[in-house]
Amino acid sequence: MLVGYIGYYIGRGNLSVALPLLSKEFGYSNEQLGIILTISELAYALGKFTTGPLADKIGGRAIFLTGLIGAIAFNLIFPLSSTILTFTIVWSFCRYFLSMGWGGIVKTIGQWFEPERNGTVMGLISINFQFGSVVATVFCGYLVYLGAGWKGLFFYPAGVMSLIAIWAYLASRESPHDVIPGARFGRYAGKKTSLVELDEDRGQRTVWSVIRALLRIRMFRQLLAFSFVAHMVRSIFLFWTPKFLVDMGMGTVAAAMTSAIFPLLGCVGTIALGWYTDRYARDGDRARAMWIMLVGLAISFAVVAALVPYRLEFQVGIIVFLGIAGFCLFGPYSMSAGCLSLDIAGSAGAGTCSGMLDGVGYIGAALATWGTGVVADRLGWSQVFWMLAGCAVLAAVSAYGLSAAFRRDVQARQPGGTVNVAIA
Repeated sequence: MLVGYIGYYIGRGNLSVALPLLSKEFGYSNEQLGIILTISELAYALGKFTTGPLADKIGGRAIFLTGLIGAIAFNLIFPLSSTILTFTIVWSFCRYFLSMGWGGIVKTIGQWFEPERNGTVMGLISINFQFGSVVATVFCGYLVYLGAGWKGLFFYPAGVMSLIAIWAYLASRESPHDVIPGARFGRYAGKKTSLVELDEDRGQRTVWSVIRALLRIRMFRQLLAFSFVAHMVRSIFLFWTPKFLVDMGMGTVAAAMTSAIFPLLGCVGTIALGWYTDRYARDGDRARAMWIMLVGLAISFAVVAALVPYRLEFQVGIIVFLGIAGFCLFGPYSMSAGCLSLDIAGSAGAGTCSGMLDGVGYIGAALATWGTGVVADRLGWSQVFWMLAGCAVLAAVSAYGLSAAFRRDVQARQPGGTVNVAIA
């Protein structure tokens, strides 16, 4: 699953590198390119709402492999398009299939590891999309350097993804039981420490009963608000950074290679946050460390916004603070639909929980990706980063509220008890 989801990002991160080339080839403005990003983000959000619960029904491995195969197909179709309309339709279908990956991962990881290791394990597994971003941008930057053109940014990644799909099929297993018959690892080890206690009988558990139980939990409702804002920030950062660097005067290859630094530092931040919260978070309150990191994110974006008017004169400073932003952003972002989904719902409802969180989040991301193109064209990149700084402040406030909600839930528990919502 670690390697497989890197494949997902090779077939997703290529579009951000292709944006400057599409602009050059067809004369598209940032606002027009934002249409592709926005509609496809909405398709991704729809996929999260529908395929997350499906992962709980058919299994994480099955939905994961289905999404990877579908993404390969639409990466091959995309270069055959030539208009904003067809680009948008094809990429929206691609993003729908790409939405299947994360729910499949969270579902499967929950089957394999005990809840006390959620932070560390999900921190490690979450580097797949960040490292996947690094691989995608470096790979696509190299393709541009070789003169592959914008079409090659989709054909060649599809070939690599096909090899990864074969590996993922051969290497992954749904649960320990598929390796050792009768094995009872992960969630089957004994304790149920999730806030939602799910019925063991799949026949009595429905998607709607899981959703109703989740919505009764204050932490989950607060997490929905956090996910909305955090996804906005992350999608702007992920999709628009190469185009921003090109507009700042970098070449396309240099911009692609440089933008790979930011998710790479995000890997470090994600692992550090997961490890730290497993060991030192008071009463399991992971959100406290999250909001502290998000304050650092807001400061970093504000510094970049102040340096943008000076362009290449402070290029190194811009890159350094974008790197700090990557470190501070990806950890809290990964925590919401990963570790916290398992903390709240356990493995039995992890697909539905992460799907709802990501679905709401990517609605915010869709609005943000289009709005970024408009702001960049009309007001300039400095205003984009001031907007990002404001969003980071909102994310920090939301994470603080999440921490407060967690502490209230802890105080509400009876000595030795847990907060469980039974699903009939």
